[in-house]
Amino acid sequence: MSLYRLIHDRLTSAPDAPILEIPGGPLLTGAQVLDRTSRYAGFLSGLGVRQGDRVAVQVDKSPEALMVYLACLRAGFVFMPMNAAYQDDEVDFLLGDAEPAAFIHRPETEATSRAIAQRRGVRHVYSLGEEGQGSFCREAETAAAAGIAECREHDLAAMLYTSGTTGKPKGAMLTHRNLATNALALVEAWRFTADDVLLHALPIFHTHGLFVASHCALLSGARMLWLPRFERERVMALLPEATVFMGVPTYYTRLLAGADFGREACRRIRLFVSGSAPLLAETHREFEARTGHVILERYGMTETGMNTGNPYEGPRVPGSVGRPFAGVEVRVVGEDGAALPQGEVGEIQVKGPNVMAGYWRLPEKTAAEFTSDGFFKTGDVGRLDARGYLSIVGRAKDMIISGGFNVYPKEIEALIDDLPGVVESAVVGVPHPDFGEVGVAIVKADGSLQEAEILAALKARLANYKVPKRVFFADELPRNAMGKIQKNLLRDQHQRLYNPLPLQSFM
Repeated sequence: MSLYRLIHDRLTSAPDAPILEIPGGPLLTGAQVLDRTSRYAGFLSGLGVRQGDRVAVQVDKSPEALMVYLACLRAGFVFMPMNAAYQDDEVDFLLGDAEPAAFIHRPETEATSRAIAQRRGVRHVYSLGEEGQGSFCREAETAAAAGIAECREHDLAAMLYTSGTTGKPKGAMLTHRNLATNALALVEAWRFTADDVLLHALPIFHTHGLFVASHCALLSGARMLWLPRFERERVMALLPEATVFMGVPTYYTRLLAGADFGREACRRIRLFVSGSAPLLAETHREFEARTGHVILERYGMTETGMNTGNPYEGPRVPGSVGRPFAGVEVRVVGEDGAALPQGEVGEIQVKGPNVMAGYWRLPEKTAAEFTSDGFFKTGDVGRLDARGYLSIVGRAKDMIISGGFNVYPKEIEALIDDLPGVVESAVVGVPHPDFGEVGVAIVKADGSLQEAEILAALKARLANYKVPKRVFFADELPRNAMGKIQKNLLRDQHQRLYNPLPLQSFM
């Protein structure tokens, strides 16, 4: 099952239909998208990039960036997107670990990107800007069209890096089958058709924007209104033209922040989807009161795509992430690995064609994350109710989800601990009305450091969304009898810093 074949067949069935529209700019038909995709694939193939090679991409969102992704699917390359906010150290590690054949970067980072790529042995390096400028499009413009590679269902289509409790990112290997089956399940579950207009304001370097939103549109023939980023005024101006909007909770709280947002702005919308971060129950209720729409929450992760979702038809329950999508099995187990009765809290495990092939070059880690009967251990903790609805009540791991982005405390703590004068540190997530959750750092130090100094040091090494919002100092960090820092106590201590209510759900 080639994901590209599915997309290709859908777009060629109506080649003149509009697929991607830049508000105030060009409109691309299915035939134009496929033509540009084939030339990009031909250009990369002409460089010597071969089926199964990784193509690393760290660029701003643009139509051309989406077509680079489709070109990789067409030629059988493994697409490897990276957050444009990643700093040099982060890029250096990922290029060294993945060993891509090509690296496409933003024009603004030309010097540092080339230096890192050269050090890591990447053969082909090109730039691509938000307006399509840069060496990649310029040189690929006249490339010959490429054929469509014969990709089997278990061939890799993409590799997205996700960090872990060790702080070292791991490459989640996603196959054509993983992506295709999940996308088809979403198109069916959410009733996507060629009559839909998707307002696409999400980034495309992670699962939500690249796979969930884009795949639903491409496989249904829906038109995408393409925004480079979420900007409230532009979203408000375009919402009346759209039928579907997907966002992280931050988008919804920012829409609700203005008195101009209400039923009139949403008059054509049939579906609002939220995911990638916790949506507070109060946001869920306020949104319904203001618009008459009930946000559909879903639960997914990099390693699995989408696992569960509240129903298109039927009750959408605040604090719940609904039932499994077609082909997905979900269970909640106790410490002994046995399934728990309804209502009892335990570890969430999932199984299905959506679950990744494993972690790149980490066979032991991969084996440890799967049960003997093939279920993936999500690391999330939750319960199933009598209707089969899943509610996530916490995370077994310390991961923080801030504004839709995964933040791993261990990575940040290691950098803080390396600062002169720091004895030890702990980073925990606390509720936030806009971002859903943000990190705060609690630091034991010798008294010579100030909060601003620590934050400045972190901003120089980390993407901004990873940097804690606040730093607090403590004489001692609380520990249990085994000497482990009790982060639950630290979370309790600071949970009302930004929001008086605890998190209601996790996605």
